[in-house]
Amino acid sequence: MTQQAQTSVVAVSGGMGSGKSSVAVYLCEISGARGLNADTICRRLLEPEEPGWLAVRKAFGERFFLADKRIDRFLLRKVLFEDYVFRRELDAILHPLARTEINECIKKESGRHLQTPSRFVVEVPLLYEAHWEHDFSQVVVVYADATACLRRIMLRDRISEAEAEKAIGSQMSLPHKALLADHVIDNSGSWSDTCLQIMHLLDLLW
Repeated sequence: MTQQAQTSVVAVSGGMGSGKSSVAVYLCEISGARGLNADTICRRLLEPEEPGWLAVRKAFGERFFLADKRIDRFLLRKVLFEDYVFRRELDAILHPLARTEINECIKKESGRHLQTPSRFVVEVPLLYEAHWEHDFSQVVVVYADATACLRRIMLRDRISEAEAEKAIGSQMSLPHKALLADHVIDNSGSWSDTCLQIMHLLDLLW
């Protein structure tokens, strides 16, 4: 990251179903930080004719494309969780593109506010898997117990417990991520308890 003296860039990570998106959004609300989301950027990169779309077509041919030239996201997601080799290949395509876009956005926004520090909260689900942890001033991992994560994934994605377990198993374990983090938010309980932790965290981050 550039202009580090003017910029404080915090990463929020965690596992599937841990509630990292909710924590990132609330942290932005109470801090005034600009929020960025690596998954949202990756989805945008996969829109027709965008760099990710072009790279996937070059690497995998027509396998993941619908008749209207859009990517079949359901099929892509299914293969992503079932095929480790494919997951590594797709990550190698999308992660550098997303990383570049995040850096450019931060650099551009920071350049507009040279007199005052710029705050950013960047949600990166696969932060440690992609080895991006050194890109950020501090890393916050959102933790939740396995039962809570499974329940949330099943409800959100309308999938079976076995499918939810497979999805969780495709990532680094959440306890391991928590051990690597600078700060941990426990989102296993009520949202009000989580909000109190985030408010306390605000004083530690900035």
